[in-house]
Amino acid sequence: MGKISAQAKEQYTEKLKEFKSVLEEHRQKESDLNAELRNDRDRIGLLSIEAADVNLNIVSYLVLMNNLSVALLGIKNDAYLNEARKTCYKSIINLENAVSNYIDVPFSEYEGKLEKIKSIDQAARWKLVCKLGFSISSVKDAFGENTKWKWSFVEIEGRFAVVAKNLLDLKTLMAGLDPRADFYQERFAHLKLVKRLLQNSADGYREKYELSTLRIDDFKLAINYLGGLRRLNALVGEPEEANDLKKKIDIWKSKMDQDIKKKES
Repeated sequence: MGKISAQAKEQYTEKLKEFKSVLEEHRQKESDLNAELRNDRDRIGLLSIEAADVNLNIVSYLVLMNNLSVALLGIKNDAYLNEARKTCYKSIINLENAVSNYIDVPFSEYEGKLEKIKSIDQAARWKLVCKLGFSISSVKDAFGENTKWKWSFVEIEGRFAVVAKNLLDLKTLMAGLDPRADFYQERFAHLKLVKRLLQNSADGYREKYELSTLRIDDFKLAINYLGGLRRLNALVGEPEEANDLKKKIDIWKSKMDQDIKKKES
């Protein structure tokens, strides 16, 4: 790496100061929301979603600060990126508090949580899902291909898939897929993304199991994600897709049972 010029260092210091100032504003906002969450449990859903959004703003500035370091100093700042990765988790946890982290259960088991955030329309939910997805991708791309956090991102992306699914109001979903319905485009795009995310998460956990951990829990999670996708296919009237997934689940379960027997022998 070549010598860093004094001008580049000065530019970096000045811009970093500006970014840190805005970052602290967002951190203060998050702190205030956490205080509200402790004192107003009746609004936990709405406040948690607001906190999730604020945490994504924090992620964006941490990524910007890393990009600034790369552009002006030629150095990736792992401290900023690791904090951004952890803050993605925080945002997801906020959303799990709002809509649950259930992967494959009947909608009735978390419908009450959706009722408490019904004032948030489909357009706003889709915007938040896109923002979270972009934030995760930005952090993942900044770390690069050979990061030690490769398998951590399987978990992050899996939990993202679940909260994205659980932000959908499955009670009104079918009616909302009428092209004449309000927010049809956003709802259709949201559903399409969720299906892809659930499949990717199943594949990601299966790969993690085969190539890294050999932990049965990872294999079970992979199957659980397929189950969540199958349940969604059945709900939106896609019996062929649901049947194909049932066959795949049966094959994966058979393989898992064989592996369990091998471990026990």
